[in-house]
Amino acid sequence: MARTWPKLVRPAHCQTPITVVLESDELTNLGEPKNSATLELFCNFQDGSHKVLTTEQQIVEASGTALFDGDIAPDRAVIGTGYVTVFGERREIVRGSKNRNPDGTVNYSRLDVI
Repeated sequence: MARTWPKLVRPAHCQTPITVVLESDELTNLGEPKNSATLELFCNFQDGSHKVLTTEQQIVEASGTALFDGDIAPDRAVIGTGYVTVFGERREIVRGSKNRNPDGTVNYSRLDVI
């Protein structure tokens, strides 16, 4: 009997439209990312900001977290390179994770962006 795990990111809470472009670390002979994928999805998006201190000044960067129910890229072992467009703004993916259940299935996906 297969066990069902509770959904930590419920589909009903994913109401924000987002375009996710996932890129590969491999490059084509033209220098473009190989095996890129464009996904039109809905997510639960949380905005934030943080300060980056430089020797000359302090910079405030917008950041955010996009949460998705399930595995948004089942054909990829990891998610980490690319960008998203949310609320009309393009933001770079700085971290991606597939958060797993104890049986190894993906419960939810998370993208951290700046």
